[in-house]
Amino acid sequence: MRCTQPGCSGRIVDGYCDVCGMPGAASTMPVGRGTPGARPASRPSGPCPQPGCNGQIVDGYCDVCGSPAPAAQEASSPAPSTVTKASVGLGSTALGSARASSFGTSVHRRNARAKRSGRIGAGLTFVPPAPAIDPSKAILVDPVVGEQGRVCPRCGAKVGQSSGVGAGRSEGFCPNCRAPYSFTAKLKAGDVVAHQYVVEGALAHGGMGWIYLARDTNVSGRWVVLKGLLNTGDSDALAATISEQQFLARVEHPLIVEIYNFVTHADAGYIVMEYVGGRSLKQLLKQRLAANGGQPNPLPVDQSLAFLIEILPAFSYLHDLRLIYCDFKPENVIQVGDALKLIDLGGVRHAGDEDSVIYGTVGFQAPEVATQGPSIASDIFTIGRTLMVLSADVPGYQTTYETSIPAAEEMPLIAAYDSVYRLLLKCCARDPNDRFTSAEELRVQLLGVLREVVADRTPGIATTAMASSLFEAPTVAGDRFDWRQLPRLRVDAGDPQAPWLARLNVDDPEQRLRELQRAPGDSSEVLLARAHAALEAGDGALLEECVQALLRADPWEWRAVWVAGLGSLVTRDYATAQASFNAVYGQVPGELAPKLALAMACELGGEPDLAESLYRVCASTDANYVTPAAFGLARVLNARGDVPGSLAALELVPSTSRGYPEAQRARVAQLVHLATDATLIDRALAAMETARLDPGLTADYRQTLYERAVIAAQRGPVRLGGTELSAAQLRVSLESIYRERAGLATDPATKADLVDKANSIRAWSLL
Repeated sequence: MRCTQPGCSGRIVDGYCDVCGMPGAASTMPVGRGTPGARPASRPSGPCPQPGCNGQIVDGYCDVCGSPAPAAQEASSPAPSTVTKASVGLGSTALGSARASSFGTSVHRRNARAKRSGRIGAGLTFVPPAPAIDPSKAILVDPVVGEQGRVCPRCGAKVGQSSGVGAGRSEGFCPNCRAPYSFTAKLKAGDVVAHQYVVEGALAHGGMGWIYLARDTNVSGRWVVLKGLLNTGDSDALAATISEQQFLARVEHPLIVEIYNFVTHADAGYIVMEYVGGRSLKQLLKQRLAANGGQPNPLPVDQSLAFLIEILPAFSYLHDLRLIYCDFKPENVIQVGDALKLIDLGGVRHAGDEDSVIYGTVGFQAPEVATQGPSIASDIFTIGRTLMVLSADVPGYQTTYETSIPAAEEMPLIAAYDSVYRLLLKCCARDPNDRFTSAEELRVQLLGVLREVVADRTPGIATTAMASSLFEAPTVAGDRFDWRQLPRLRVDAGDPQAPWLARLNVDDPEQRLRELQRAPGDSSEVLLARAHAALEAGDGALLEECVQALLRADPWEWRAVWVAGLGSLVTRDYATAQASFNAVYGQVPGELAPKLALAMACELGGEPDLAESLYRVCASTDANYVTPAAFGLARVLNARGDVPGSLAALELVPSTSRGYPEAQRARVAQLVHLATDATLIDRALAAMETARLDPGLTADYRQTLYERAVIAAQRGPVRLGGTELSAAQLRVSLESIYRERAGLATDPATKADLVDKANSIRAWSLL
């Protein structure tokens, strides 16, 4: 029988609903819980004992959550299960339909605005979603290619330009190489292609020809895009399209536009692909330009980084298939709501393909493509250029700076974030070997840089700790320099000797060096382990030998430079240490470890301003780095005489850190040094209450502070700990402090001096 409670979908079992727990109708109630025919036992009443429930016990069960009264529960609860410990067996506060049904009326859930955050931004920043676009509104009324866009598809020369005689022709032959060209749209609304696709109109003109919007009559009239050739008579363009159709059929990735079909119409070929109804990043820049009164208005750097972090998995996918995208730029990324799509696969080609036509865009294409062909490194170059164009106004990026990065001062929006600029330099290095080696390596560094940029907007508040794949977390060495507090390199799990090294557990560096001599074989990780052991053992010659061996095997092995920098810190060659860590910083600009190391080298090597900047970046970006960076920042500011700033830096150390007690002690020491008026004296005394100080130091500080308080009280009463004290009252306290210190003193002369001081300020009495 179904439960009679409004809104409840349960059934009456043994007289009670198996969902809401309410009793059923009288005819369905059991006569008793024991002997057949027995009289029902009286059931307890009163408020429900379940936490958070405001129901009442009615006939032994709560009228809200359905839980039995304690007595009934004890009588009917089964023995504890030994089979499962799942939480489903626990009591639960009534929510949803179970609670709604207890109100006695039919209650429906209110429609609430969904709480969601955009996918773009890795949860670190917010990127506004792109509004949906009606496909029919995107059709061009008059599909014409302007003269500035008319370029020969074979040699790249300008064609179809105006002259003194008249307007330029949209069709003709290139005066440079005699190749035919045509910029006239070949399809019009109503044309039916391949007996399946009804053309609605032209959407845009791309690097390889016109792009049309159509409906697929075979699949419920869905919107599709037909991508045609620049010139049907151009054999290279035709070959590129055919090649695209052959290998792009297996490209399936949620971030890449889907290819549906390849068809021909009127001796022309067309790719049929998914329609992506959003806006391109180039359109977004144009919208920002228009909204800013025609003045350039690049994207905030965090949004540019977020877009690239989101789209890079598509490049990793293509590169895993040995496909090179070739022509990445802002117009080839479409934002749809809070998602992205990589479109226009016309330039995609196989790695190592030396025959196909190469398609690229001036200002984005890597300089070596013309001679060496496209590669993963050239794709990395285009990604870096796209980041630059999205984030900064660089008028000469297609001329003066066609293949180079302008000086930082010419891009103030980017220069404000040193890590972003360093990342651009590596992406767009002149030598392709100096760039990031993969899209995934770049994505990881972009993510680290994004964390820094976001942290810069909330100074003093570090984001949550992030585990680096390259470095371990730094250790806490307190308010002093110790190179051992710098992060250690993580072992590369792909190294052939990594399993053997994982079993090597020897603390003594000399013994570890002997064990490393017996390694099954030399590898980068074995050499790094040997270098680090040599560093700990103080063997500079062996350290240098390992560093050189690593660099001979791989001149791009920045980890060798890292351990060399550590060695320079130990020998106090701070200029070399700065150069080493700065080089590592340039290789992994999203990592905090080289920044912390460089900050230390700059602090010790006479570059306090740079040290302060780097310490601030570390302290605000990652919770793992707050303590060592805060101590370093406090040291730099204190050396400069900025005691208030040093105090603020020490306050960054969280109470959960192992360095917190020492930070509090350092803070008290600086407050005592700074305290010259009543307000600062009171602040110093309050700080002493929470700091873990030994009794002798506490008495010493209290003596100093109360001596100053007595002097301050000569100008009027002093308020300490919320109480206003006169000079006489302060002298009584100071006398007690002198005697306390005398009791702790072990030197007779010191003890006698303190007693004399106590007697000298003691109030005279005639008794």
